[in-house]
Amino acid sequence: MSASGSSSSLRIVGENGSASELHVLAVDDSSLDRKLIERLLKRSAYRVTTVDSGKRALELLGLGKEKNYEKPEVNMIITDYCMPEMTGYDLLKRIKESSSLREIPVVIVSSENIPNRISRCLEEGAEEFLLKPLRPCDVSRLHSRMMRMNALGSIS
Repeated sequence: MSASGSSSSLRIVGENGSASELHVLAVDDSSLDRKLIERLLKRSAYRVTTVDSGKRALELLGLGKEKNYEKPEVNMIITDYCMPEMTGYDLLKRIKESSSLREIPVVIVSSENIPNRISRCLEEGAEEFLLKPLRPCDVSRLHSRMMRMNALGSIS
């Protein structure tokens, strides 16, 4: 598991007036795709943590077999759809079934443009379904959405 942070980070001021950086958990079994996502997000001043599987993501979020008591504050999850053991769709379902995690926006990315898959993910609660490779304009759109959600009080 690789964890990464950024020194220049986008900061959001919370209800109590304290600033907190937007933290994105990127989940992809491809190390090349993880690096691309991480680089794009860091350019947009996000703090990024990367993991290589849905199982590792659940462990990091405190839902895996090994309970993680220092659960990180994650503001968004970006996950690949096609991964071994657990698909991005399965990860999405587990997150949306969790009372403590269901409010975290989940973005699914895939290299395959399959309308049924896209519809199913969006119906299950995905915030967005993006096609690979992720581009700077995709990150800008996600940034705008996160800022709107923060203004509405959806991101803590």
